[in-house]
Amino acid sequence: MKKFSTIVAAFSACTLVTQATDWPRWGGNDPGRNMYSSETHLPDHFAKDKEGKVEFKAGTEEIDTKNLPNAKWVAKLGSQSYGNVVVAKGKVFVGTNNENPRDPQHQGDKSILLCLDEKTGGLLWQLVVPKLASGKVNDWENLGLLSSPCVENNRVYLVTSRCEVICLDIDGMANGNDGPFMDEAKYVAGPNNPPAKIGPKDADIIWKYDMMDELGVFPHNASNCSILIVGDLIYVCTSNGQDWTHVNVPSPNSPSFVAIDKRTGKLVGEDNAGIGPRIFHGQWSSPSMGEVKGRKLIFFGGGDGICYAFDAQPKKGDGSPIVPVVPGPEIKRIEEKDTDYLKKVWWYDCNPPERRAKDAAHKYPAPDGPSEVNATPVFYKNRVYVAVGQDPEHGEGVGNLTCIDATKTGDITKTGKIWSYDKIHRSLSTVTITPDGLLFVGDFSGFVHCLDAETGAVHWVHDMKAHIWGSTLGADGKIYCGDEDGDVVVFAASKEKKILSQINLGAPVYSTPVAANGELFIHSNTHLFAFYDAIKNPQLKDLPPQTEPIKAKESK
Repeated sequence: MKKFSTIVAAFSACTLVTQATDWPRWGGNDPGRNMYSSETHLPDHFAKDKEGKVEFKAGTEEIDTKNLPNAKWVAKLGSQSYGNVVVAKGKVFVGTNNENPRDPQHQGDKSILLCLDEKTGGLLWQLVVPKLASGKVNDWENLGLLSSPCVENNRVYLVTSRCEVICLDIDGMANGNDGPFMDEAKYVAGPNNPPAKIGPKDADIIWKYDMMDELGVFPHNASNCSILIVGDLIYVCTSNGQDWTHVNVPSPNSPSFVAIDKRTGKLVGEDNAGIGPRIFHGQWSSPSMGEVKGRKLIFFGGGDGICYAFDAQPKKGDGSPIVPVVPGPEIKRIEEKDTDYLKKVWWYDCNPPERRAKDAAHKYPAPDGPSEVNATPVFYKNRVYVAVGQDPEHGEGVGNLTCIDATKTGDITKTGKIWSYDKIHRSLSTVTITPDGLLFVGDFSGFVHCLDAETGAVHWVHDMKAHIWGSTLGADGKIYCGDEDGDVVVFAASKEKKILSQINLGAPVYSTPVAANGELFIHSNTHLFAFYDAIKNPQLKDLPPQTEPIKAKESK
């Protein structure tokens, strides 16, 4: 009997290991970007007491973990942290700012990508991104790095706050400086500054593609896109948008969406949607992918409020006119025959027709007016789910969540709607769909909505009483959601509303929780928490976080 128990325990441990998986990009391993993880044995509570509040050690910014039995480690970030966590190859990547300098030679306002040890939270290396000289019109002060990186094999792909697509070595400079890019010392120091000292805890840049220089795009306030890789191509939103006047798009003919060769960093194709003249404000959505009738489609939410499906394979232009797909400023362009394009397969106006009205009451950014798409379109069972929203600085307003038939072609605004839900407010959030067909989504007004993914029928709505910037995560029969007040609520993933626990992390939570390898990663503006179920996963307990300072060295 004892031998049998031992065999069962060993089998259970093996089962746990096989279930565990990395979260290598926004949306995990799902190119459709559904915010759902198959991870199990995740915690349903975080604090010992019912108050559920994180405490700091007296006179410090260090988290006291005595009240957090499921905290494996806690790492200090900057003062603003929007970049969602990615976990791959034993490393944790997260974007933040430089208010907590890890390297004394880098002071002041910069954007930072941290690479931490998954076991301990200790620093492995960091990418330092200098601010753009143009200032907040393109690169808002102290925001830090907004994008989630995408990890594939030994490469990390990222959109920086300088509107660059950048490829990094997953091991940083610890294994030497790999080319072809060899000017890391100049890059991290910023233009017109003396080169920095580069050491083993600095990022190793393989290549970079500057979208402002190469494409002429003009990012509004910030650049953001979580890169999608399909085969050898990288798909990226360019962040093209308005200038400081909020009425003019400086680069209306620049692409909104491009494909780049992941091996070389060379442009491969640009969209033929002509979105530029109709951009409401900015563009910060990320692409997703789905295979429909044997054809790979890339889905993208435009700054004009349209959800697009593009053929994943760029094709040569044929001289066709690039025309607007909804009423708006005309674009007088044609497809150049020597240029490769990501060609539209279908497009869907995510705003109800009455919000496109031209009277003052419905003019952007009026609360009852149209909105762009900031969330990521989610592909699930031949459908695309996406909500509309606006820059948080515009405040609250009406929204719309739509379920679109991805099998159609052309203008499918009238023919492609399966259902829509207009009781949602403006939303930045990407949806979560569970295997049993429940859809969860947050909105900027602070409501979490539970719907039937098949029909759009509402099961329940919960008021978090604070703005929601991130997305919900579904995993292990639970739904995790954070808000601007720093609260993280754990719901049961069920048709009946049931709150399992709540904790306050002591600072705003603008990010989305992430599950990987039996752990849950949640970060506030200031700290990244690695939680696990201490009872079910005792083997995950490891060393406390390492906090040794960086000793910069000259690069050879």
